[in-house]
Amino acid sequence: MTVLLVDTANVVGARPDGWWRDRAGATSRLLDQLAALPGRTVPGPDGDPGPVTGLVAVVEGRAREVPVPDGIQLVRAPGSGDDAIAATAATLAEGDDDLLVVTADRGLRDRLPAAARTAGPGWLLDRLGTLS
Repeated sequence: MTVLLVDTANVVGARPDGWWRDRAGATSRLLDQLAALPGRTVPGPDGDPGPVTGLVAVVEGRAREVPVPDGIQLVRAPGSGDDAIAATAATLAEGDDDLLVVTADRGLRDRLPAAARTAGPGWLLDRLGTLS
């Protein structure tokens, strides 16, 4: 059982699709796609399939006001998104589920608990692409 913790700003920024013109809109579109993952079994970063039991997404800046799709727990970072992700990861790592944090931010990865696995935005975007 895996809980995904998603650095939405990092994932949105991984696609040069004009997201910078409407950060909140790009984040909403990503969240809508992410809502399809909980309850599905997907190949993990290591290739082994596993069920996604929960999805937590951290939003920051102008994206803080986006609506929350069903099936997603949204963390609205009051300041730094990285601080919110690190704190949320620390809390989630105390649970029984496997924690997979999706970010390409090396500095953030260094702040995560040892129990957290990581994957880059490309891994997540590939998974979402197979759902279409």
